[in-house]
Amino acid sequence: MAREHAALARVTDRVIRRSRDSRAAYLAAIDRAAGDQPRRGGLSCTNLAHGFAAAPRDDKVALKDLQWPNLAIVSAYNDMLSAHQPLNTYPEIIRQAAREVGATAQFAGGVPAMCDGVTQGRPGMQLSLFSRDVIALATAVALSHDMFDAALYLGVCDKIVPGLLIGALSFGHLPAVFVAGGPMPSGLPNPEKARIRQQFAQGQVGRDALLEAESASYHGPGTCTFYGTANSNQLVLEFMGLHLPGAAFVNPGEPLRYALTAEAARRVAGLTRQGGDYLPVGQLVDEKVVINGIVGLLASGGSTNHTLHLVATARAAGIIVDWDDFDELSRSVPLLARVYPNGDADVNHLHAAGGTGFMIRELLDAGLLHADVRTVMGSGLQHYAQEPFLEDGKPVWRPSPESSGDRDVLRGAAEPFDAESGLRLISGNLGRGIIKTSAVKDAHRVVEAPARVFSSQEAVMAAFQTGELDVDVVVVLPYQGPRACGMPELHKLTPLLGVLQDRGFAVALVTDGRMSGASGKVPAAIHLSPECLGGGPLARVRDGDLIRLDSREGTLDALVDITEWEARTPLPADLAESQQGLGRELFDVFRANTSSAETGAMSIMLHGALGAGGAA
Repeated sequence: MAREHAALARVTDRVIRRSRDSRAAYLAAIDRAAGDQPRRGGLSCTNLAHGFAAAPRDDKVALKDLQWPNLAIVSAYNDMLSAHQPLNTYPEIIRQAAREVGATAQFAGGVPAMCDGVTQGRPGMQLSLFSRDVIALATAVALSHDMFDAALYLGVCDKIVPGLLIGALSFGHLPAVFVAGGPMPSGLPNPEKARIRQQFAQGQVGRDALLEAESASYHGPGTCTFYGTANSNQLVLEFMGLHLPGAAFVNPGEPLRYALTAEAARRVAGLTRQGGDYLPVGQLVDEKVVINGIVGLLASGGSTNHTLHLVATARAAGIIVDWDDFDELSRSVPLLARVYPNGDADVNHLHAAGGTGFMIRELLDAGLLHADVRTVMGSGLQHYAQEPFLEDGKPVWRPSPESSGDRDVLRGAAEPFDAESGLRLISGNLGRGIIKTSAVKDAHRVVEAPARVFSSQEAVMAAFQTGELDVDVVVVLPYQGPRACGMPELHKLTPLLGVLQDRGFAVALVTDGRMSGASGKVPAAIHLSPECLGGGPLARVRDGDLIRLDSREGTLDALVDITEWEARTPLPADLAESQQGLGRELFDVFRANTSSAETGAMSIMLHGALGAGGAA
């Protein structure tokens, strides 16, 4: 194992120093919450009787005598969304596995799970980001009965896993293991799906052809197979040691998938006080573990959404990371994977080529991960340089392959696809934001073109249909931030902007909104902070202003005379239609209290670190 890389050491030291007070306050709080006995031992007889009234007889006996650990199951199951439908059978698997090792398990509560794929371009997308905080709150409600000694968190997709982790860290005295659902088998190849989407955007094929292609892509139980936020969640959890090793990308319905779920229950029971290896999740998730998660995200070319989510989850543990930390690490962490939208393959191909275990071993050997961390498998991240197999019906682990099974999909640290990961901080007189360049060809890394300012995705699409955008153009979408309208993803623009780029035009997107976990070949400066509703300078841009986006240098500027620029007032915002209907009016309190994108876009206060309304 190589000596620790200088950038890894430097960023980690900076985060530790920055977080000293907030982390100490957090750890003190979870120590107080832990006490010195099973939590339900402090319940009155009436309280406790309510807590096990519906339990099977043998479980009641165990719950009364306080000798067995009691495991909470918190699940995002629903049967509409393909990623969460497989979770339906998990509670009974967990209960049976728990009893095998002298533990009980109770379904503590469900959390909502919404799908950005269903809500893209629709009003419901404006609730998407805030659903993360709702999930954290729902997790807290599920655990508030104080009946539990550890918890298993069942969730997969975009906001669900970060929300569950924030909720878990608010009960940081409880050990935790996260349980994956797995991706659906491969369907229509991703390049073909993208091609048909662009044809539809140009009117070359009809809705029937588009729906047939989409149905062939998203065709069964499991996570969507492209490498967006959902699959980034699963990879990051492994890099943080919160999954069982190799659990991220085993398909639903496979015997190994069920065996890993059962083993997760057995493992978390062993992490309780009664199990003899007590490890609260709030102690496990320390500064080094958070940095390991960021490195995994970067090396895999993962979702831009995690520049929000990892910031927010870290703060839930009293740890303060910011975009400068992401940027510095990104310049030293190599890109090891090419998975759509950064390549043609999907996560099933990544898993077959060597998967997370191969990546972790390569990065450990390069000194780019902290080896000396605690995980749910024990001390040391080397546990995760392995992959699982079945033996007599139970999972066993063996070392991951020494070489990639497909160098077009996965490579070692000595021969990466790129020496840098492709996620960058970008800044200038339009604020600070994020750009993902791992799928952007070198010829498109710098764009200088006149701005066209739009009020909505629909307005952009209308201009595209009339041919107004058949020019070099920087599409500017202000007032898309969390305080304005919940920071919806703008992924609906991807096909048409891709068409313009393919026609030979210089094209870019600049917004204080989100693009997507599937940010692709068109350069997009997103998450601009401060957001326009908070006084962000993006609201000063006018049609025709020359905008220069340089992702190589990390700069974003309106090339406007400084005197004129400073004299401008922000464009007015008409937000009435984006704050009413489809439940959006219920989220006024979230919009009013959310923090900046760089501080995680949090609308709930976090213990010991800056929360709503905070600044870096």
